[in-house]
Amino acid sequence: MAQCSAEIKGRVHSIESFGAADGPGVRFVIFLQGCGMRCRYCHNPDTWDISGGEEMTAAELISRALRYESYWRGGGGITVSGGEPLLQIDFLTELLRQAKRRGINTVIDTAGQPFVRQGRFFEKFRELMKYTDLVILDIKEMNPERHKLLTGFDNTNILEMAKYLSDISKPVWLRHVLVPGYSDFDEDLDALGGFIDTLSNVKRVEVLPYHTLGKFKWENLRLEYALGDVPPPSPERIANAERRIHAGIKE
Repeated sequence: MAQCSAEIKGRVHSIESFGAADGPGVRFVIFLQGCGMRCRYCHNPDTWDISGGEEMTAAELISRALRYESYWRGGGGITVSGGEPLLQIDFLTELLRQAKRRGINTVIDTAGQPFVRQGRFFEKFRELMKYTDLVILDIKEMNPERHKLLTGFDNTNILEMAKYLSDISKPVWLRHVLVPGYSDFDEDLDALGGFIDTLSNVKRVEVLPYHTLGKFKWENLRLEYALGDVPPPSPERIANAERRIHAGIKE
């Protein structure tokens, strides 16, 4: 017997009921399980395994979110992060569809790595965008070789996703994690700034300074944390990056 869409289950890593940095206003943040990228500085390596987490239906998550409606209703909403939420695109679409039925503002926080502008995934992605108010997109590095060194993948399809979102005028916040020696090269920051200037839909650009707050998770998982000797970026380098990529609120 075919499973109806309302019964689609997703694998959920964790929930944050009062998020203040994951979209406009106060957010109910759902972290989905699973990520194919292996970012050297990842602060949630426990989300990598797509078979982990707890199975939940979209209805269960919406019901839980509505318990905190008094916090996020005035300008906030639901943000789905990860891991990489696009790896569970069928569940994600159903979750946001149910949210929009209830008039809830919806945000997806993604690194874009599963994106392809063709085939079945693209059909599903276009459907997903019908129920998405804002996309928060991480652009880790502009140089494809450095991007691969940092994450395990190049960035061609991620930049293509950014272009597509601009083509359809989907509002976007762009984020760049500044890692000394890995994503803090002036020429690449200039290239990122130039790329951002070609997009018509960017509402905010943020530089996120690298930190080691997730290092203990690597240790708990018995994974080698390769960036243990990398210091956080200096205030001067943060300001330099913000200037070069034209950080700030665009509206």
